[in-house]
Amino acid sequence: MTEAAPTPAALPPHVLERADVRSAIANHDFGEVFRLAKLHGNISYAKIAEAVGYKREHIGKMARPETDGKGVRPRITQFHKILEVVDGLRIPGHLAGVAPRPWELERPARTTHLEDPSTLISQGGAGLWDIAEMLRRTEMSSINSAALESIEEGIDQLARAYPYAADYLHDRTRNGLQYVTKQLEGRTTLRQHRELLVDTGWLFLLNACVQYDRGQREAANLSKAAALRIGEEAGHSEIKAWAWEIEAWFALTQSRWQDMLDAVEAGHVADQTHSVGVQLYAHKARAAARMGDARLVRQSLDAGRARLDRLPRPDHPEHHFIIDPDKWDFYEMDAYRLLGDDERAASHARSVIRISTGPDGTEISPMRAAEARLTLGVAAARTGEIEEAIGMGTTALEADRKSLPSLLLVADELDKELRARYPREAAARDFHEQIMTIKRGTARPELPF
Repeated sequence: MTEAAPTPAALPPHVLERADVRSAIANHDFGEVFRLAKLHGNISYAKIAEAVGYKREHIGKMARPETDGKGVRPRITQFHKILEVVDGLRIPGHLAGVAPRPWELERPARTTHLEDPSTLISQGGAGLWDIAEMLRRTEMSSINSAALESIEEGIDQLARAYPYAADYLHDRTRNGLQYVTKQLEGRTTLRQHRELLVDTGWLFLLNACVQYDRGQREAANLSKAAALRIGEEAGHSEIKAWAWEIEAWFALTQSRWQDMLDAVEAGHVADQTHSVGVQLYAHKARAAARMGDARLVRQSLDAGRARLDRLPRPDHPEHHFIIDPDKWDFYEMDAYRLLGDDERAASHARSVIRISTGPDGTEISPMRAAEARLTLGVAAARTGEIEEAIGMGTTALEADRKSLPSLLLVADELDKELRARYPREAAARDFHEQIMTIKRGTARPELPF
């Protein structure tokens, strides 16, 4: 069969992949879809009208914001009209909750010519190759059911090791993915198959975190996307929400504030029960603080605290995908530092360091402690205590356990304070060079996993 011709209003991939567009489609808020198509895809209302069989004026009314004082905008509710919009904008059926459309099924099979693996390895892309292969295996049907219990226990141990053993996780998570996806090729019941899919989803989430810590952005994005896809196919709301939380974290460390807010909202849509919601509210507060919106910071922190208070205290607070109450000081510290409330930020930072240190003096959450020291450094720099500021910053950068994207985000804040306030101080210039050395060390081709 020949491939269906595109319509004048077909949504391009970068628009269909947006969280706000997908949310509007899922809610059948097609007026919002029209508005976003024009805003992000440069698709005029005239083209949309032509594609879906409406008048240009009616498209404009449906796309009108409800806050412009003209009341609630019209909604499309008739099923056959919904299908006309889905077909006209070339929206995949599953995004709108309908069966695949005829034009989706008309695409001919194409032979894919894969690159020589040796080329991928030489270009640092073998990690991406492996992720694609692992995701392919999750779509096959089978598992060794006898291994389920040990697999789940192993994943739990890996997630609990994340705060302090990133190098250990790098190999173990990859090995876990290879083992679990291999089991999907055996004979299983439907229940076993779903359980193993869920296990694979958790491993992809953890893999994304570890890869991003190591500076492997592209591989981390593919692992995150694989987890989201598995969460959708397995109907697992918590995995979907954590995939969006990871996207929010990526956006935070890359200063993409609106993308971060979009990911937070998508995460809340995916899941409103588990502790991931607390983390999403915290991310929203951190983004709002960096945008200078103190009101939104307070609203987000209040909402996150309320969600946290409704949850039972976890048996293993070190588990990466379980938010423990002790982490709340960390979130408040970050927000208040960015808002310039140094006294509150420093108070929370000292609390974070205390909580992150075990009875024997060992740091059980070294990354939290490192960011807390950077916060104390910022507070010291603002009050003229340059030696303390640089001492705190240097100690933080020497931490054994590093999530470089997060660490550098806060270290840059201290660096800017020092350079702005003490431009002639040699110690401030030395600290800047220390940060630049770390950044140059991360600017290398991505390694496999």
